[in-house]
Amino acid sequence: MSEEKVNYLKRREDLCKRIEEDSVIIVASSSVKKRNSDSNYPFRQDSNFFYLSGYDEPESLIVLRPEEKEKYILFCRDREPALEQWEGFRSGQEGAIEKFKADGAYSITKLDELMPSLIEGKKNIYYSMSSPNGLNNKIKKWVNEIRRNIRGGSECPLNLISLDSIIDEMRLIKSTEELDLMRRACEITSVAHKNAMQKVSPGMFEYQLEAEYLYSFMQGGSRSPAYNSIVGGGNNACILHYSENSSILQDGSLVLVDAGCEYEHYASDVTRTFPVNGKFSVEQKEIYKIVLEAHTEALKEVKPGNPYINVHNRSIEVITEGLISLGLLEGKVVDLINKGAFSKYYMHRVGHWLGMDVHDVGNYKVDGEWRRLEEGMVLTIEPGIYILDNMEQVDKKWLGIGVRIEDDVLVTSEGNEILTSMAPREPEDIESLMSS
Repeated sequence: MSEEKVNYLKRREDLCKRIEEDSVIIVASSSVKKRNSDSNYPFRQDSNFFYLSGYDEPESLIVLRPEEKEKYILFCRDREPALEQWEGFRSGQEGAIEKFKADGAYSITKLDELMPSLIEGKKNIYYSMSSPNGLNNKIKKWVNEIRRNIRGGSECPLNLISLDSIIDEMRLIKSTEELDLMRRACEITSVAHKNAMQKVSPGMFEYQLEAEYLYSFMQGGSRSPAYNSIVGGGNNACILHYSENSSILQDGSLVLVDAGCEYEHYASDVTRTFPVNGKFSVEQKEIYKIVLEAHTEALKEVKPGNPYINVHNRSIEVITEGLISLGLLEGKVVDLINKGAFSKYYMHRVGHWLGMDVHDVGNYKVDGEWRRLEEGMVLTIEPGIYILDNMEQVDKKWLGIGVRIEDDVLVTSEGNEILTSMAPREPEDIESLMSS
């Protein structure tokens, strides 16, 4: 995405205002990852790197020096026409300046030669401690080179400081431009779930249903899923991170699909559970309605000022009450929650932050206290119940039923907005769509 669509300059300026004086910021790109032999996985830029630059090429590095004339320096690959004919065009140093608004651009081949002089005399180096490409070792090498010339008057940086907590806080609150992209990602994904509900049939392989999602994503303008899609029929729906997607979908079973597209580096994350033959059984619908109620009640807790944990706790209360009503748990709600009895069937949190990463950055606690929700945050709401077919002392009519309902939710000034509301959740709406 070009500088014209998103104000990357404003992001860089905002970041620079949040650091100490006399500092330098270093951010590295992702690297190309080999799949096998001479075949690579599709390149996906590091989220922090793209957030600050919009630059989508590997072998690149950002240097921000707020107090210098060249505030924003981009190291990148050289133009190589012969190689570009095989691998695709490169921006080169001219493109880095003209298109991506760098104040200075240099060949990545000169990184080790130039970096010591760019960080020399700065008190602090900010960088991501989870950064790709072994940035830790490179910084150590540059600092040691400066240190060797201390007698000659070089001033070595004094502090290495994590950039993560600062940029995480920036990314946690979404701008209007970011929300436009996320809404589009959510729209594409919602359409894909609706299409899949109409295409599924007994006898399909799980991966054939997955293919319907990938087709819908690309038809909608997305180039890839945001994560490996989960398509679990029957008992496979009870495996939280099921990824084989290789079984046959059976008549009379449910299929749980956790699939979302990525659009312009922003993720969507949606789960729908629906009957393979288009009609919920009595038992399936009873479990489904408990999860749906937990989803509805958890949504009511998504509002500014409310602690994040309240959202999760409300889902636990509803699911525990529902499991008692079905005889799957016995006892008082408070006692069962205190003992964690619900975790036999509901063993994950109700959601997570969503943004450039599907499990996006940002702490859930601040100074030991659960973070309060703020306008502009986006999170998932995804309660579930999972009853594996090998569970003992469980009535066999419940065995093999797994249900999760997940939506992407924006915290607004007045409460929340469901970004994925186009994908039906009510069992009657699902059955109606599947029969149309």
